[in-house]
Amino acid sequence: MPNHHIDRVNDDIRRVLAEKLRQVKDPRIQQGAMLTVTHTETTSDLRHCKVYVSVLGQYDEKQMLRGLKSVGGYLRRELGRSLDLRYTPELTFVLDDSIAHGAYINKLINDLELQHDDNESE
Repeated sequence: MPNHHIDRVNDDIRRVLAEKLRQVKDPRIQQGAMLTVTHTETTSDLRHCKVYVSVLGQYDEKQMLRGLKSVGGYLRRELGRSLDLRYTPELTFVLDDSIAHGAYINKLINDLELQHDDNESE
């Protein structure tokens, strides 16, 4: 049976973090890339939360993760202020490349369609 409480908590955490990340002034995070919180996974005891972020644009992956880790305490404090939870979870940031991977797959499909159209016209 799915736990709807954890689903609601995950949605609330994602919403608050997406809002607060726009206010962060760390240059490692604001290096010309668009940062999006795509998904959160919170443990059932609300002690830990994996935050999946997607980044579009030019960025250095290691610097981005260091920047996110350094602002993790600030984001956790803001999360505690915004949400009424028994525990404020520890945040772990993970880069989610699913959007970039999807764009790559889409490009491959489009290239195949172009090759197929060229073969038919011959």
